Amino acid sequence: MLEADLAKALANEKRLLILSWLRDPERHFPPQRDGDLVRDGVCSLFIAEKLGVSQPTCGEHLKVLGQAGLLRSKKIKQWVFYQRDEERIAAAKEALSGDW
Repeated sequence: MLEADLAKALANEKRLLILSWLRDPERHFPPQRDGDLVRDGVCSLFIAEKLGVSQPTCGEHLKVLGQAGLLRSKKIKQWVFYQRDEERIAAAKEALSGDW
């Protein structure tokens, strides 16, 4: 059965963009002063800027993706970095392609 949090997370174009960008962060984001794009994830400020939304709006999108288990977060200094949870994404893809 498809979880409500997963359905909510995937039902928004901006959240799908975030997931797409985070698949290849070095291609979509500039180098960061703190945190490695691949090892640590992408700073939420860079994600908000690329989305063209305010930090609070971006934070809500990231929260929804995190609640669905599609993203992991890591705090470094005062910044929060996000990366995809590939195992959870694979499980979500399997759930979506399964029998209804």
